[in-house]
Amino acid sequence: MSAARRRIIRAMPLPERVAYWRLEDVLGCKWTTAVLGAIGDGVTRPYHLERFVAGISKKILYERLRKLERFGLIRKAEQPSRRAHVDYCLTRAGVEVHRILRRLRKLQGLWPPTPV
Repeated sequence: MSAARRRIIRAMPLPERVAYWRLEDVLGCKWTTAVLGAIGDGVTRPYHLERFVAGISKKILYERLRKLERFGLIRKAEQPSRRAHVDYCLTRAGVEVHRILRRLRKLQGLWPPTPV
């Protein structure tokens, strides 16, 4: 085989690996994509998120919200009023990830069902 035809396999640079690890750490959690998707679809208050994402506990919901906020995908906005409350919204990065998740959901419809 000629040198031109040989593929040189190189290790992925460390900064790129770290970026993948961080993304996997956030999006690889069981409930994270459901919470991010719900916020992207307009469910913004923790109480409503807890009801919208079936089966999620309050503890896990708040852990995921903190993780998404630390990663820069959502922003917390405290709303002062007679009954103060908190709303969450997507950041620019969160909007992009939400778009990707929606595309993945559409692609899922193209795959044959997985036998159980």
